[in-house]
Amino acid sequence: MRIAPAALLFCAAACDGAVTALPPAPGPRIAVRDDFESPNPKWRTIEGTWERRSGLLAQTSTDHAFNVALLEERRFTDVDVTVRFRPLSGERDASGGIVLRATDGRNYLLVRANALEENVRLYTVVDGRRRQIATAAVKAPAMGAWHALRVVAAGDRIEAHLDGVRLLDHSGTPVGSGWVGLWTKEDSVTEFDDFVAEGP
Repeated sequence: MRIAPAALLFCAAACDGAVTALPPAPGPRIAVRDDFESPNPKWRTIEGTWERRSGLLAQTSTDHAFNVALLEERRFTDVDVTVRFRPLSGERDASGGIVLRATDGRNYLLVRANALEENVRLYTVVDGRRRQIATAAVKAPAMGAWHALRVVAAGDRIEAHLDGVRLLDHSGTPVGSGWVGLWTKEDSVTEFDDFVAEGP
């Protein structure tokens, strides 16, 4: 399904059957995962303050435009990424996001949900500049509560799910191999847990 840039795509749970879900890519599966119970040197902080505490990964900086951490363990092109996130505070932003196909900390694809906005959005970030390419209306994820974010990439098609509901299905995204990771914005203090990325 082709979606024009910046087009609005809204799906409630009932519309999930209207679009064919992405099938698993063929071949053996490789997974990288982190429950944040112990140190993992494969994580690299690009911006922000990312710290492990009580089996969680927390981003606590309020001084950067984009807070990015990349898991430099394996590059993926097609990938299925899930994470739980809990936005704790933020006046300008209170978000949790998944980074994929990152060549570095300034060039990647991003799906994020924001407790201060009623949307889930897909962006490209090129040379540190973010451009929205798809958005879906949704009830804002509650501050202080845990939420599940999932992104599935296959070729130029990206699906995004929030709390088990598929909200975005966008074709025409840039295709390439890269790292996966996590993201917040500005003064968003957010905790993450149960990060898993799986692909062929």
